[in-house]
Amino acid sequence: MSFLSAAVARIQPSATAAVTRRALELKAQGRDILSLGAGEPDFDTPDHVKEAAIAAIRRGETKYTIVDGTAELKEAVRLKFRRDNGLDYGPDEVTVNVGGKHTIFNALVATLDPGDEVVIPTPYWVSYPDIVQFCGATPVFVPTKPEDGYRLDPEALDRAIGPATKWVILNSPCNPTGAAYTEAELKALAAVLLGHPHVFVLADDIYEHIVYDGFRFATLAAVEPRLKDRTLTVNGASKAYAMTGWRIGFAGGPRLVIQAMAKLQSQSTTNPCAIAQAAAVAALTGPQDFLADRARTFAARRDLVVARLNAVPGLACPKPRGAFYLYVSCSELIGRRTPDGRVIATDEDLAAWFLEAEGVAVVHGAAFGASPAFRVSYATSTAVLEEACTRIARACAALT
Repeated sequence: MSFLSAAVARIQPSATAAVTRRALELKAQGRDILSLGAGEPDFDTPDHVKEAAIAAIRRGETKYTIVDGTAELKEAVRLKFRRDNGLDYGPDEVTVNVGGKHTIFNALVATLDPGDEVVIPTPYWVSYPDIVQFCGATPVFVPTKPEDGYRLDPEALDRAIGPATKWVILNSPCNPTGAAYTEAELKALAAVLLGHPHVFVLADDIYEHIVYDGFRFATLAAVEPRLKDRTLTVNGASKAYAMTGWRIGFAGGPRLVIQAMAKLQSQSTTNPCAIAQAAAVAALTGPQDFLADRARTFAARRDLVVARLNAVPGLACPKPRGAFYLYVSCSELIGRRTPDGRVIATDEDLAAWFLEAEGVAVVHGAAFGASPAFRVSYATSTAVLEEACTRIARACAALT
């Protein structure tokens, strides 16, 4: 009999975290590694946010807080939802957690039982199915297509929902594809969901402010108010405000779910870091103009890498509407051989080849449930992206 729990045995370590860890290990060994694996903005946390944290320390705000967020931060979260999304939540309809991943973990663990099903479009963020499986529930995958911009088809969604479906997860803009839904596209999905009143929706909006080419972000509960009572709208400080290490996620949603999440959190992490909460108040209530400037920088990087990778024989790279990832198809390279005769049988083999031959770290598509492909994060400097594209092209050219 295993000493480890069955719940832990059902999950795998995060593939994106594993790539980042391996890149850091190789760097420590003296290798010249360019990491395009981490979903982390290279921008610094804004100065006014850092100053708010320092001020909180000096005021002695270093004690326990309310389990799921200070009153000040909950009010800031409510303000954010009203200002950015047109959503009005009461103080008991918002929660603050230790990062967006923790928000999602709390929501699913608090609501799922063995036998429940969760509909997840593919490609998906790596943690969704593992958290579902940790709960003993079953992920139901719905493939999306590059020719559709990797957006979920309403008819496919309708076919995937069954009597055991408890949640549908909708990530827009999406990690790993950058797919994002217009208001009209969300309305089409909402029409399906209105016909299945037993199903809740987890709207993961963490990349909300990172959109391009005049795209207007929309979120499901605002597009279709009749779904608000069964939609958990998830967001956080990590991506937009470059606060990944501060670990602040939050959500607005049905009171019953919010209360269950707080109950769970009271027996796990308790409150998020008090100092990080003070910083998050400043992020959400302070200047917001820099968000558009950073999105423009990301857009220029996106255009650069899309052009460079589409020029590489064997690669195909759609241009996404948002986030800071590219999902690159590599089907034409599968079956080729390295100079020493090894077969590239999978996208994981190709990612390993990039790392071995040229010191470029990417995440293989199988980790996101859709192969053969790999994910590139362009949340790094133009110089690094230029050099990484040169190396990827060289590694691909070496295959025969």
